[in-house]
Amino acid sequence: MSFNMEDWEPKTKVGRMVKDGTITDIDEIFEKGLPIMELEIIDALVPDLEEEVMDVNLVQRMHKSGRKVNFRVIVAVGNKNGYVGLGQGKAREVGPAIRKAVDDAKYNIIKVRRGCGDWGCVCGREHTVPFKVEGKTGSVNVILMPAPAGVGLAVGDVGKTILKLAGIGDVWSQTSGQTQTTVNFANAIFEALKQLTKVKASEKDLKNMGVCSS
Repeated sequence: MSFNMEDWEPKTKVGRMVKDGTITDIDEIFEKGLPIMELEIIDALVPDLEEEVMDVNLVQRMHKSGRKVNFRVIVAVGNKNGYVGLGQGKAREVGPAIRKAVDDAKYNIIKVRRGCGDWGCVCGREHTVPFKVEGKTGSVNVILMPAPAGVGLAVGDVGKTILKLAGIGDVWSQTSGQTQTTVNFANAIFEALKQLTKVKASEKDLKNMGVCSS
């Protein structure tokens, strides 16, 4: 269902600021650490998000009333231009589980710092991770490293999907642990991407790595 700004009645201060045009860029929200408590904020400020279902898993558990079955779904969302989110959802049917996962992924959306950090590449485009980062979830450990343009995504399929949605086209990687466990592999990749914004660097260093300062 497409988002219509006119039909939206914000329930939070941040939502009202987005609707009245006080906030026009999601980066303002990230930089000020403002809470995102309405999905419409994401729909309004990052309108071109694409969704990818990463995994659908049947989860069974015993209850005193009998066996209960739910579907657990993992979904990634991204605009292929620096914004990506990862979420999970559970429900008795696949459709509602996907919807919950999409909503969760939107709430978890982050800005991904990109650049041209490989010493052998001087293209200056934001096509790879600007420096080495690491993410760990459960037994899975993932290291992402800058790669020159044209290398592509040297990582497993789950990682490729998330990185493409983030707008990263080239990367080297090292992985260890049970990488066939989709939920842990996906979360490890996402955790590595989060580290990109936590690394402190000077404006000069960022410029050398091809990272846009805006």
